[in-house]
Parts: sequence; C-alpha cells; structure tokens
Amino acid sequence: MKYAVILGDGMADYPVDSLGGKTPLEVAKKPYVDALSRVSKVGLVKTVPEGLKPGSDVANLSVLGYDPFTCYTGRSPLEAASIGIDLKDNFVTARANLVTLSGGGEYEDKTMEDYSAGEITTEEARELINYLKERLDDGKYTLYPGVSYRHCLVAENGRVCGNLTPPHDISGRKIKDYLPKGDNSEKYLELMKRSFDLLKDHPINKERVKRGKNPANSLWFWGEGTKPKLENFTEKFGIKGAMISAVDLLKGIAILSGMKVIEVEGATGNYDTNFIGKAKACLDAFKDVDFVYIHMEAPDECGHHGDAEHKIYSIERIDEVVKTVVEGLKKTGEDFKVMILPDHPTPIAVRTHVSDPVPFMIFDSRKNLGGKVTSYTEKTAESTGVYVEKGWDLMQELIER
Repeated sequence: MKYAVILGDGMADYPVDSLGGKTPLEVAKKPYVDALSRVSKVGLVKTVPEGLKPGSDVANLSVLGYDPFTCYTGRSPLEAASIGIDLKDNFVTARANLVTLSGGGEYEDKTMEDYSAGEITTEEARELINYLKERLDDGKYTLYPGVSYRHCLVAENGRVCGNLTPPHDISGRKIKDYLPKGDNSEKYLELMKRSFDLLKDHPINKERVKRGKNPANSLWFWGEGTKPKLENFTEKFGIKGAMISAVDLLKGIAILSGMKVIEVEGATGNYDTNFIGKAKACLDAFKDVDFVYIHMEAPDECGHHGDAEHKIYSIERIDEVVKTVVEGLKKTGEDFKVMILPDHPTPIAVRTHVSDPVPFMIFDSRKNLGGKVTSYTEKTAESTGVYVEKGWDLMQELIER
C-alpha cells in the first residue's frame, strides 16, 4: 500500500466579492479533483485546535498525525533543523524575516509594507544576512541564512519573549503596536532597529529599488521556540515517509521526524514553483518509501498578498499534480490512498491564516468511498456532515496498520 498527501497550503478561503461571492476553490477549474471527489470521502477537519495560533507549523504537524499540544514548541526550531542548525536544549530560536518597512520618522512609526521583501531571492538574501551577521552576531545571538526572506536567529541560554507578531499578520499596518513585548523584547527590538540602519542603504537594496522591487530593509523576529521532540514517523505509523516542499518549515518537520527530504529543481514556494516536478518526484520517491507528503506553498502566499487570480491559478495547477500522482500510481498496479487538503485557510479578505476547519478528501484505489458530493469545495465538504475534530486523528484513518 502506498500513501500520498497532497497539501495546498492556505488553499481554503471565504467567499470573495470579486469572484461573485465564491471562493477560489469554487471558481478554479479542477476537473480531476472534482471527479475524484465523487468516489472519495469528503468532509471537514479541524487542523488547528482551540488555544493555538493558526500557523502552518501547528496545522501541518496536525495533518501529519502529531498532536501539537504534546510536541509543538514554536515554529522557528522546526525551520532551524532544515537550515542545519544543531539545536541545543538551552537554545531559543526565532524566525528572522527580511521585510520591507516604509514611512519616515522613527522606527516605531513605520508601516509593514511587505513581509517577504518582494519575495527576495535566496542569493540576495544570503548576502544581506551574512552582511548583518558580521555586524550583529555577538557570541550569544547568531543569525543563520535560510531561503528567500526566511531566516533564523539563535540565542544561546536565551529566554522566550512570548509576544512576537508574525509580519504577514500586519501587512499595511503601522508596526508600533506590534513590536516585540515581554521578557527579552528589548534585545529583539534593538537588533531590528540596527538591521534597518544597516540595510536601508545597502547596495543590494539600492539596486532592487532601481528595478522597481521592494528593498529588504529590516529584520523582523517572530515564531520563537525551543528544541522540539517529534516521534519518529516510521516508528509512529510503521511506514517510511518522504517530504517534498520548498520551505524550511516542512523540511525541518521531516528531518526531526526521520522522514526523507526530497529536493525538486525549480521549487520556489510560490505560484511559479515546479508543480509537475513535485508530482514526478513523488512518484519516483515511491521506489524507496511508502508515504509521500507533497506540500505546495503557493495558495498561501497568494492569500497573504490578496491575490485571488494567482490563488485560483495555483489551485488549478494542484489539480494537475493530483492527476499526475493518481494516474501514475494507477499504472503501478499497487493499492494506494491519496488525501488532498489545505493545512488552514488563508482568506483573500483578511490576508492571513485563520483557524476554521478545512475541507479534506481521501481517495482509496480499492473502493468507492463517495456518493455525497460532485465537487471539492468548502461548501460541499461541510454538506457531507463528516467532521474530524482532532486533525491529528485523520492520519490514523489514512494509514492502515
């Protein structure tokens, strides 16, 4: 038996006025997924439990079958594992975004113009982070470069601040009310201010402005945490697993849970990613493993940017991924199950994550599980009456022991 999870990050949404009151899932042309839904189990699943913030960290852990209440210690430690940081028990980590702040005056009076600094390239970002490392690292606080705008700060013998705001939650807002608060917040704010002074006139940023791109003119810290403890995926479910993703968060989860990380050329974490390359890598991975998790960040990024057009486009390309994977598995003659879902909604209207239940569907090559819907959307999933309250229970249903 083979198993695939095909996850469109942030794919679920609310009705969008510009789409005639429909969601991107309802508008997108996804003939293969809709046809598959007719013979699949379809319903809603609560991937973000009450009391936890609706981050991709919590939600993806839940989808992967891990109870976030018992294993979640923060987002950045998961990403740190992907970057290759050897986390110690006394380390505190924080995600360090390269962001674009606008507006004159004091640092506190600026506006969060772009949480991703215009999707800055990894090459440009690495040069900027290394430039900051030379000037900000002090033996206790150390910066590590990651991918695109996503980087990491590690504090040895650090203290958790506990009140750091994700920059994608405050797009277009003044940052004054969202600056670090609580224990150790002064150090975070000091580093953020110093980073702005160092980056505002950096040659890379001057060149980006000339090309009409947003400058990466400040660090922004969030997603604090300490070393997590994840049960080995193979020991937990009795099968070998692999992860396909462009983002450090999912790669880190894979590393910490003992899953194989598969790199795909052209995987970007946005709507220009190599969708079909991921699907083909999944089929190839089944030569060595029994379970593959394909994570596609594109719908989430489009949701954060309020970009309905490209969110629809991303969903339509995910339909092609599903078709490639399912048809490829059919040709092997082996039994298989495929689960399709988002981790959380990222609605166009609010441009950030929400913790509403998400639609899921499970296809089993051996039998018809459907009969209740003719398409895969938020509304049809709700109409079935199927509801999984604890998201981490869904993996137990997918994988047969």
